[in-house]
Amino acid sequence: MPARNLCFIIITMNQLKVTCPNETSTMKVAEKLAGQLASGELVELAGDVGSGKTTFVKGLAKGLDSNDRVSSPSFALKNIYHGRLKLYHFDLYRLNEAGLMDHEIKDSLDDKDAVSVIEWAGVSSNVLPKTRITVNFEIIGENSRQLTITMPDFKEPEK
Repeated sequence: MPARNLCFIIITMNQLKVTCPNETSTMKVAEKLAGQLASGELVELAGDVGSGKTTFVKGLAKGLDSNDRVSSPSFALKNIYHGRLKLYHFDLYRLNEAGLMDHEIKDSLDDKDAVSVIEWAGVSSNVLPKTRITVNFEIIGENSRQLTITMPDFKEPEK
């Protein structure tokens, strides 16, 4: 029987809940999201070790037309992938405090030709904009994940 790549999607006002049965479908969801991203946006990834965050970044990179090899920056702390927009990929898992990484993150957010994605963003929450996309990963099976994608609550400017 062929592998299934079907996702189940539940949509509310600012949130999508997507059940992905395998890595391929997780990457496809990220690829679709990447097609909607504009420069200067931030995507925060939250979930346990092994929940699919780096797999998701592979899909983001592909959706941004990058041919770069995506890997977890757990030891390097930051990787940069090049496509229609640069993709800054931070992994702050090993940090107790952000220190100089706060400056690196601020610089990436100021880059008008880039999108930033941060795994384990808690240690840098003080420099992150409130307006960001958050993706929470929940392991629901050996290969399946439930992704909860929360979009920022954009308000109309007052007239």
